[in-house]
Amino acid sequence: MSKINKSDTEWQQQLSPEQFKVCRKKGTEMAFSGHYYTCQTQGVYQCVCCGHALFSSDAKYDSGSGWPSFYAPLNPEAVATETDGSLGVRRVEVHCPQCDAHLGHVFEDGPAPTGLRYCINSVALDLKDEIES
Repeated sequence: MSKINKSDTEWQQQLSPEQFKVCRKKGTEMAFSGHYYTCQTQGVYQCVCCGHALFSSDAKYDSGSGWPSFYAPLNPEAVATETDGSLGVRRVEVHCPQCDAHLGHVFEDGPAPTGLRYCINSVALDLKDEIES
């Protein structure tokens, strides 16, 4: 997988203002406001910035958090993580391994079989019927 590197200007031309704020500047959409929060359509959730396949709808569940939640990524390499201490507490940020888009955070309070809750911003996602190549 080759990394995608674009300038802020290039990303701003491609993304909506909210997508840019969340994905490129590590923002967060308002809870319970995202398009995919209650979505039950089957498919593959891809990165809105680059189309990289991230999560399957099969791993999506209602966590009650206000954001789309998944108990596992599509595969172990589908997402990347790093420690985030920006709010004065330790959290684990989830980002796209292909373009470094901020997606959300992962917490250790999810359901079986993983015990994880990938709490992802809707504006960072694009739901497709299948993986695009």
